[in-house]
Parts: sequence; structure tokens; C-alpha cells
Amino acid sequence: MIRSLVTGGAGFLGSHLCDRLLAEGHQVVCLDNLITGDIANISHLMGNSNFSFLNYDVTNYLFIDGKLDFIFHFASPASPIDYLKVPIQTLKVGSLGTHKALGLAKAKGARFFIASTSEVYGDPLIHPQKESYWGNVNPVGPRGVYDEAKRFSEAMTMAYHRYHGIETRIVRIFNTYGERMRMNDGRAIPAFLSQAIKNEDVTVFGDGSQTRSVCYVSDLIDGIYRLMMSDYDMPMNIGNPEEVTMLELAKEIIQLTGSRSKIIFQDLPEDDPKVRQPDITKAKELLGWEPKVHRHEGLQRTLKYFKMKLGV
Repeated sequence: MIRSLVTGGAGFLGSHLCDRLLAEGHQVVCLDNLITGDIANISHLMGNSNFSFLNYDVTNYLFIDGKLDFIFHFASPASPIDYLKVPIQTLKVGSLGTHKALGLAKAKGARFFIASTSEVYGDPLIHPQKESYWGNVNPVGPRGVYDEAKRFSEAMTMAYHRYHGIETRIVRIFNTYGERMRMNDGRAIPAFLSQAIKNEDVTVFGDGSQTRSVCYVSDLIDGIYRLMMSDYDMPMNIGNPEEVTMLELAKEIIQLTGSRSKIIFQDLPEDDPKVRQPDITKAKELLGWEPKVHRHEGLQRTLKYFKMKLGV
């Protein structure tokens, strides 16, 4: 049986990845120190004989007994509210954590997968963003702890690939949403949904003209799985290229929830990207992948989950 390790496996994306791997017949070792992950995200897997959980920090010495075929390194705070709260841990998991996980891949002869991000493009000067774009990142700004940690992790991954011959895969994840997102994680969709469900003011930063391209979680996980099983070893964008402004998204969510909320505006955070849209030509051509879940349907599913969590 194929055996896979998922670091950050109790997080939003990591837990959905664990589900997918188990469905594909893998044995799964889930590792998470629960700084931003939640044991509730994987509680439904605890009785599965092919699933095991380790409460552990990947930045420490890393040893897993037995064989490993695949290592998915997803451990990292992933929202501004988190990495501004724990900036040192964010830098450490992208650098030391990636180094430890790559060392384990080398020792086990495992294929290594790094969850990178569209944030490596920074506040982009090219639109939409292709994988060949090197980015426009402020390394000393407040978002630099996340952006540069991910850029470093990509460089470290390619160094192990070139120097040690490790099989590696790099995904650049664009904005993703769905069940198991934390309601207070600071990202737009959970913030808008939480505020709208409670009939509170919906907070839009800037004038709301900044754009994002949001991908439903099941589509993202499908792209990730296909990339790991492919023979492509350079960075690849996975995300939904349908672009929407933050103001449009806020209005959509207010309408979807039937909320009495009003939209209020606050100052745009420092270095907040003005546009974000993936060029997914490579994913289409090499993986046969493109998103299937329309935003309205994905938001309905996410709303149902948030209402359940809020008990309404």
C-alpha cells in the first residue's frame, strides 16, 4: 500500500488532502502541531486503520518509522492574521520545516510535494500571473514573512531536486475556500460569511476594487493530487481563473445569506495585492485539470458549513 505523510494535515487544505489520499487507497500519516490546525478537521478519520496522527512540529528533528512513498509539505500559517501573529514560526516552517521534510524525503526515497502560494508573485505587475513571472515582493514588509518563506521553500526544494536527485513537485496555490476554513482566520470569504450570517457590518478593505480568483477546495485538491502523480517538476499554478472584486464578492455573500448587513470600508493593509488571477494553461495542458465547481455552488456549501459551526 502507498504510504503518504501530510505535514499540516489538520489544517484546512491538509485535512481535505488526507481525505483524498485515503480515498485513493493510501495509508496516511498526518503531522500537525495544531498552531493553526484543528483536530476537529480530522476527527472523522481517527477510526480509520489507514490513518494516523502525530502532534509534532516539523521544524524539529523529523523521523517517521517505516516506508514513505510521498511527502506533502503543507505545514504553515496561511492567512495574514496568522502569520502576522506568529511571524517567526511562519519563517521557520517555510525554511527549517521544508529542510527537515526534504531530508526525510531523501532518506526514504520519497517524492516530495511543497505547497507554495500565489503570494510568491507579491503585488504583481503582470496579469494574469504565469509561472514564469518572478514576482514583485517586499521582503521587509509585514507580509514578507510568508511570501519569502514560501519563495525560500521553492528554492530549497529545487536545490534538493537538482543536487540530490529528489523527485519534487511544486504547486502555487491561489485563493481557496470551502468547509473547514476557520471563521476568524482573517481571509475574505470566512470574514464576509461570518459577518453576514450574524447581520454584522461586512468589512471591505480599500475601495473593494482589488481582485481575487477563488477556487473551491475540492477542485484545488484534485489539481494537487494530479500534479503529485504527474512527471512535471517545475512550479505549477492551481486555482480558479474567474476573477472577482472584493466588493462584488461581499455583495454576493450578503445576497446569498439573505443578510441585513451593510458594507463598510477600512484602509487597505500594507502590501495587499491589487490583483490576483492564475494563468492555468500548464495545468490544463499537462494535467487535464481545470476547476468544475462554480463560485455560487461553492459558497452555498461553505455557508452551510459555517451555519453548522455557528449553530444557526
